[in-house]
Amino acid sequence: MTIRTLRDYGQHYRPRMACLKNVEVFVVEMQDPKSGVKGADQKLNVTIIPHVINGQDVLAWIVTKMKVTTEEAQAFGTMLVAYGYIYPLQNHRKLVLVPDSTLYRFQTPYFWPVQKWPAEDIDYAIYLARRNIRKKGMLEPYEQQHYDNLHKWMNPKWDFIVMQATEQYKANKERKKPDRVVLDCQERAYWIVHRPPRRTHSAMDYGLDRLIDPNAEEVTGDITREIHSVYVPSVLLSFVKFVTTHHNHDPFLTTPVPSNPWITDSDEFWQLNSRSVDIPTKLSVERWVLSFWELISDPRGRVDFKLFLKKEHSAENMAFYEAAEEMRWGAASAIPEKSQFIFNTFLKPGAPRWINIDGRTMGLTVKGLVVPHRYVLDAAQTHIFLLMKKDTFYRYLKSPVHKDMQKRALVPAPHVFTDAQLEANVRNRNPGISPILQWQQEEEEKAAAAVAARPIDVKAMVATNKLDRK
Repeated sequence: MTIRTLRDYGQHYRPRMACLKNVEVFVVEMQDPKSGVKGADQKLNVTIIPHVINGQDVLAWIVTKMKVTTEEAQAFGTMLVAYGYIYPLQNHRKLVLVPDSTLYRFQTPYFWPVQKWPAEDIDYAIYLARRNIRKKGMLEPYEQQHYDNLHKWMNPKWDFIVMQATEQYKANKERKKPDRVVLDCQERAYWIVHRPPRRTHSAMDYGLDRLIDPNAEEVTGDITREIHSVYVPSVLLSFVKFVTTHHNHDPFLTTPVPSNPWITDSDEFWQLNSRSVDIPTKLSVERWVLSFWELISDPRGRVDFKLFLKKEHSAENMAFYEAAEEMRWGAASAIPEKSQFIFNTFLKPGAPRWINIDGRTMGLTVKGLVVPHRYVLDAAQTHIFLLMKKDTFYRYLKSPVHKDMQKRALVPAPHVFTDAQLEANVRNRNPGISPILQWQQEEEEKAAAAVAARPIDVKAMVATNKLDRK
């Protein structure tokens, strides 16, 4: 092993598992009785532990063997302790090489990282259950937390785990006491590396691949088939389904058409997808089909849906939904006025735009309007939303209104700009629509919608137009 390799180990605290095979050769050489680190028997409490070494001897041996500085040798020694090749006998949670008389032992090769046997939760549960039996319930705080969590997660298997732990505990009692102490230290050193306490750095942490196999080659293929081959939470399947469905509509996954305005400085993409456009793009119309929420979230899609509701003589449903949204997110000072307007327009018996909801929901809503607040219309709004989502939305997708929009939708051609054209786009960059003008436009649209939704006073119309009552 060269100096450069050692420095790589010191700087990159997480080397690949393949590199650890070279470290194993080095560790085996450290244990050589003639040329390795000298060990001796050490009395720990009342038990004599064989082949004990101290940190100062380990550090000196590495400096002499590898011809490196003390700092480099200590970094390499700390890596050996962090990966579990050497473990401390007393302060087992401190996985660093201390260059003094701190006692260490070499780990048995069975527990070396390159053995590739995974650190399963069920094995850790058996170890903690056996340790709990031996300690009579006096586990360390982090071990007790792991024990409780595993007991909760593996409750159906816990009888089997306790039975295995009991049998192993009985088998260990037949061993000699020094052997029991050494085996306990080896197991504890292994699990402190693979199941460290919270907020403790672990050298075996390989991110998402740690619990799989760090040595396995990357598998490419159909992600859906790979996910279905193992048990995964349903939320992950839902996420994959969502990404697959919205892949063509995500500008991070698919190149925007006609071009990305942030790269080409051409605002045609924003103009084609603005809320006031007469004919939307084909991609926007295709997105309306994905769900009812996608339809009403797009301002242009909501306009098209309102046109269909008007022909269906059910425009009051969307009008009530928008009025409830405006009351929920509007100013608090306007809530009494808006609640009175909503009651007179949509909920009052004989209202000009009376909505059809069940009697229980209507009663709760009307009763809540006595002392109105932002969320008093939630029940009625949810009822209307589900009604439009489960019934009206699917009739809209089959209607001539939507089919005609699908035929007229625009398919813009992709832009192919040269370097000179890109520079010209930068010089002629359009500042875009002013937010103030856009806000004024939205306010005018809301005012026009409020006038259209206002109840019609027949008496005033008769007086104004001087109609003959006969």
